[in-house]
Amino acid sequence: MQHFMSKPVQRLLGMLLVAGCLTLPTMVVAQETDYSDDDELWEDYGENDDPWEAFNRGVFRFNDALDRWALKPIAKGYQKVTPDAVEEGVHNVFRNIGEVRNLANNVLQLKMHDAGVDTARFFFNSTFGVLGFFDVATKMGLQRNDEDFGQTLGAWGVKSGPYVVLPLLGPSTVRDALALYPDNFTSHYRYNNDVPVRNSVFALNVVDTRASLLAAERLITGDKYRFMRNAFLQNREFKVLDGNVVDDF
Repeated sequence: MQHFMSKPVQRLLGMLLVAGCLTLPTMVVAQETDYSDDDELWEDYGENDDPWEAFNRGVFRFNDALDRWALKPIAKGYQKVTPDAVEEGVHNVFRNIGEVRNLANNVLQLKMHDAGVDTARFFFNSTFGVLGFFDVATKMGLQRNDEDFGQTLGAWGVKSGPYVVLPLLGPSTVRDALALYPDNFTSHYRYNNDVPVRNSVFALNVVDTRASLLAAERLITGDKYRFMRNAFLQNREFKVLDGNVVDDF
């Protein structure tokens, strides 16, 4: 009976932890962008890309409330009790695991040089970096890529489609939401059959990610929903085009 009850409880905990987690990373990429009251910017990254705004705002409020009352306090506590060196090491470990996703999507996009960098990073960090705890690859000049299947679809010419806020998962687009399933095949969680261990690692990953974003909250100005939407859409365009974005403003 105790084992039976543990699984729903673990899933609920995971859902609470992931709630709102991905509503915040996009603000990091906007730190050098002025989102104050530029009406032209709001229009270009607004109504045309967000036809479901009323629905999205409702989901955003739900995610934001769960983040404010559940995930953020946990992340603050984690950051307070964890030494900086350990926190950085844990963050590096999860980034090292993410090299598998980077590698797969670089191969699919025929970016063979970047795929080679991903492979080298994973090898050096997994060995000399003690399973990724130390990011020795970056110190060797091997800069980390950040690829996912949404970017791969974009590179193949698939349009992003409307902006959508996913329950618990945060900002996305129709294309990127559909890409979550293929990306799941590069996740180690899919191949870990030990439920308690899998959920514990997942929870630590989410808390670590949220903790790393606490300092970035000061970047938010004005309407939080619109800020997050604009930052996300601009960031995704930048990533899909590998930084070759034409500045129309």
